[in-house]
Parts: sequence; structure tokens; C-alpha cells
Amino acid sequence: MKETTANDDSERFQTGAAKYAAYLETPEGRLRLDLAFANLQEFLPPDMRSLRALDLGSGTGAVAVRLAQLGLHVTLLDGSQPMLDFAERAAREAGVTERITLKHGDIEQTAELFDAGSFDLILCHNILEFVDDPCAVLRGAARALRDSSSIISLLVRNQVGEVLKAALINGDLAASERNLTAEWGDESLYEGRVRLFTPESLQAIMVESTLAVTAARGVRVVSDYLPPKVSRDDEYQKIFELERKLGKRPEFAAVARYTHCVAHRAGPNHASPKHANPVIKDGA
Repeated sequence: MKETTANDDSERFQTGAAKYAAYLETPEGRLRLDLAFANLQEFLPPDMRSLRALDLGSGTGAVAVRLAQLGLHVTLLDGSQPMLDFAERAAREAGVTERITLKHGDIEQTAELFDAGSFDLILCHNILEFVDDPCAVLRGAARALRDSSSIISLLVRNQVGEVLKAALINGDLAASERNLTAEWGDESLYEGRVRLFTPESLQAIMVESTLAVTAARGVRVVSDYLPPKVSRDDEYQKIFELERKLGKRPEFAAVARYTHCVAHRAGPNHASPKHANPVIKDGA
């Protein structure tokens, strides 16, 4: 695996905005977006016109624009100006610029950039894999939530998914064995490395950040392993519907490529079991 420094992480997001935008148009990218957004919509109130959202590491604004179309006012925070340029263009094309605020900055400085209690919804999708201190980011996000009814949507790379990918897709049994205990995996889009999360490690940073899981889903449970005869484009809707069903079932969600958690700020007396598995908890 190619070693990656913090500067490399910053550089790949500065220069790779177009590559990332193109990825989101692939069936894999679309599924990651569409499944996470469908999961999130289950927990949004009917009337969202007064709600304020923060999209941490917003990238090209794909999710933020969808939220703005629902009526939310969304602040996009990203350290890559090229990503924000893509987001600005997307907001303009969708006609939602009045509900979009762009902010160039480091997501690890969330606590310094925003007042406490500023947002009803905070997105943290595929960001913790690339930051130096995931707990610091989540603590800052928890502080920025308005109250205990506000939610954080968290999407992270699942370690188990890397084990299966190495074996089933790459045919690399040695890599699959290594991934059983690996803290880092390969990032295929930009190259370099990406942090992997287990149920235990994810639960630990949730507890440290005073967050409690409301519900969890698996994202891309089987779609990455389908045989070539299944067209990802022609059968997209069927794949999406199957993924939605599988992602809600704990036994399948546990082996998904990504874990999606919806969480809220925990009360002062909240105590999570030491070995709790956030993938199996569901308050829906």
C-alpha cells in the first residue's frame, strides 16, 4: 500500500475534483449517494424549510444540493476550492443558490468555525477516513448540533467490506487475511490509503464524541460483487431496491462496503455498552 501523508490527502482533493465528480456518475458512485440519501430521508421531518444543515467535506455538493431542493439551508464546508467550485455550479444549475452557503476551510476546525448549536442536521459522509483525528471532527460536529433532536449522518468505510473485496474481486487471499486486522485500506480512486472502521472502533469514537446511534444501515452490500452479466446501468433500479432491503438487515449490513449511521447528541446519563455494535441498532 502506498503511504499517504496529510499533505497528500489535501493535494488529492485539490487536484482530483473532476475525477471525483466523474466517479459520482458511475453506478458505484450513484449507489453510494442514492442509498445514503434514501436512508437519511427516513429521519428528516416533513417540513424542512426552517432547518439548517452543515455538510462537512461537502465535495462537489451532490448531497447538499438535494437537501436544498427539499427546502433546507445548507452550509458546505470543504478544504478544496475546486470541489466548492463544482458545488457552486451544481447549486446554480439546480436553482438553489439562495439556500446554499459555501465556506472554504478545514473540517478539523469545525468547532472554531461555527457557533455551538448552529445546525439541525450535519453530514459527515466519507470524511473520517481521511482526517488525522476523527474524534476531533465528530466532537466539533456534536457541539454544532442545535439540540438532542438534531442529527448527524455519518458514512464510513467498513473494514469487513475490504476483506471481501480483496478476496472476491481481486482474488488476493493474502490481502484479505491482512485486512482482517487492518486499520487502513487502499483508496482506488485517488490511490494512497483510507482509514477503515470496525463496529467497535466506530462505536468508540461515537461514545467519545457524546453521540448515540439512532439507526444504522449497510451501503453497497452486494452490488460490488455482482457478476459481469448483471449490468450495473441497465439493472440499476433493481440493484438499488435490493440494496435498500439488505442494508436494513443487520446480518447483511455487517458486511457492506460502507456503514451509514444516523446519530444524535447523547444525554449526560447516556452510557453505551462497551462492545455495542452500531450496525445492529435501529431506532426507526
